[in-house]
Amino acid sequence: MTLEVQELVVTVDGRRVVDGVSFTVPDGARIGLIGESGSGKSLTALAVLGLLPHGAEASGSVRWNGRELIGLPDRELASLRGDDIGIVFQEPRTALNPIRSIGRQIAESVRIHENLGRRAARTRAVAEAGRVFLPDPERIVARYPHELSGGQRQRAAIAIALACRPRLLIADEPTTALDVTTQDDILRLLQQLTDSSGMSLVFITHDLAVLSQIATDGVVLAEGRVVESASVHDLLTAPRSPVTQALLRDATTTLWRPGGAL
Repeated sequence: MTLEVQELVVTVDGRRVVDGVSFTVPDGARIGLIGESGSGKSLTALAVLGLLPHGAEASGSVRWNGRELIGLPDRELASLRGDDIGIVFQEPRTALNPIRSIGRQIAESVRIHENLGRRAARTRAVAEAGRVFLPDPERIVARYPHELSGGQRQRAAIAIALACRPRLLIADEPTTALDVTTQDDILRLLQQLTDSSGMSLVFITHDLAVLSQIATDGVVLAEGRVVESASVHDLLTAPRSPVTQALLRDATTTLWRPGGAL
């Protein structure tokens, strides 16, 4: 399945904060949306799923496998969320429900979309926890978010997003709040899961170093507009836009480049 975003506009109180953004995510592709804070990358992702905050409106076209999502009733969008398209947010501490066990939160999606009973859903939750390499899945599904480390919470959030085997995962800066070692673990996990399932990935970040580890192509945003779109290789070796050049200079971790390290 293919995601096609064409001339997407997001307005907040009449002001364009996303202005004519276009990109395509073919089946199985790993695409990065990269830009500084306020560039419009997260709002672009939220517009895809109809999750824009109050006061924000989207226009243009977002097509999923040929089906137009802009203007689709929320009930129909809800049937796509978690089933066809999953999303992982930046901060799992706020994304996870603090008063529900991890297992219950993983099971909720499959109970809704696959009509599983309670026992079958719990069995599935344990399996999904194991799939994202959470330790001792049988026990960890009974725990609550505050009982897990930051990396474990993010793995749980990924398990929730992937429980129904979506064809597209949107990951909105999922490693920003993590230490470098845990960040690397999460990036490797996402790459492994996308490789093994053939799932498409839209990865949102402000860090070109992180993008180089997970995506094959990147779309660079600034002030709500696309300023460059190219392979990650080209963004690293021959960035055309001053915005991309600045992102390359500001990369916060070691970047691999053809011919040697940066």
